[in-house]
Amino acid sequence: MQTEKEVAVVVGATGAFGQAMVKRLLEHNLNVVAVARSAAAVDALAADYPGVTGCVADIADDSAIETIANTLENCGARVRTVVHGPGVGVAGGILTAPTQTMVEAVNIKVGGLLRLARAADTMLADHARIIAIGGHYGLEPTAYAAAAGVANAALINVVRQLSLAYGPRNITAHVIAPGPADTERLHRVAATRAQQRGLSLDDVLDEMRAESSIGAFTTPEQVAWAVTTLLAPEATAMTGSTLMLDSGRRKGLP
Repeated sequence: MQTEKEVAVVVGATGAFGQAMVKRLLEHNLNVVAVARSAAAVDALAADYPGVTGCVADIADDSAIETIANTLENCGARVRTVVHGPGVGVAGGILTAPTQTMVEAVNIKVGGLLRLARAADTMLADHARIIAIGGHYGLEPTAYAAAAGVANAALINVVRQLSLAYGPRNITAHVIAPGPADTERLHRVAATRAQQRGLSLDDVLDEMRAESSIGAFTTPEQVAWAVTTLLAPEATAMTGSTLMLDSGRRKGLP
């Protein structure tokens, strides 16, 4: 890794969102520390992209703090941004979702972001960005993804608190809230819903597209664009706020 470059840390780097973010951050002249649980997936990502250093850690466990911190110290560069983007289980509506799944979702989203921030804290550069990938279900609840909705609502509050805590250090905190994204994971969720309702997969996907005012899913590339947009100096004014990338799904105000 070239230590003269600043570093971006991406949690969930081997997923669809993560890979798109890694690629775009590299294009913005940053090295990347890619964090995920699977050593094989991390190694494959590092092999595909020069400038990527793998870090095998479970962000749902406090041990990740030391693991990520040690990796950053070995890199020897300041951290320009940390991006927290792990996924959580969908697991049904509020009346049926297992309570343990709800707890795990909050631990991954909220606990994970706090672990990431604490791991990078002493290495954060002036005007660094703390970015959490949430989801529009945190603001617009749905009947089939209670765990994601609760976890992302809590995440929005925590990011606001982080913006207050890190503000005196010229470090800002942000949430990006995409709508359903056109990924393999979405197709698996849609297939389960189709089976439960006796519909075809295409029927369910069409219903989900119709929730958008432009009839579209969000893409990983759009989320990656938002991450790098937040690196601009002008994005400082957005600290503590949520950037909606829901393709027009949110109906309420603000």
